[in-house]
Amino acid sequence: MATTETGQLLSLTERAAGKVRELAGQEPAGEAEVLRIAIQGGGCSGFQYALGFDRGPQDGDHELELHGVRIVVDPHSAPYLSGAEIDFLDGLMGAGFSIENPNVVSSCGCGSSFQAKDEDDAEDVHAGHGGCGSGCGH
Repeated sequence: MATTETGQLLSLTERAAGKVRELAGQEPAGEAEVLRIAIQGGGCSGFQYALGFDRGPQDGDHELELHGVRIVVDPHSAPYLSGAEIDFLDGLMGAGFSIENPNVVSSCGCGSSFQAKDEDDAEDVHAGHGGCGSGCGH
């Protein structure tokens, strides 16, 4: 496991930070000042992660700097991300960011969406549906 630098809200591995810096360097100047991490509604399990670059923090954002990467999290997403660790994996099955989140109680079979601990009891979203829509078939 790669070493992490822990902030108040979440942690980021050195490997993930390196990939974020590499990707930010490919963006136009001023467009990738911070990495925005958010939780959005959607997917078969209720929530999805959103990672993207932003020009800077907005009012109310939580701000962290981990391994030289400036990270912002909006106040709505923060409780769902508390204690999460972001890593970057590059293996035989492909490459991508991975989020280990202690707040997740269930997730889509392919991991594209999840249900959080404090989310209201939801009906079975798989009933009558052909999967999560991501092509995973779960």
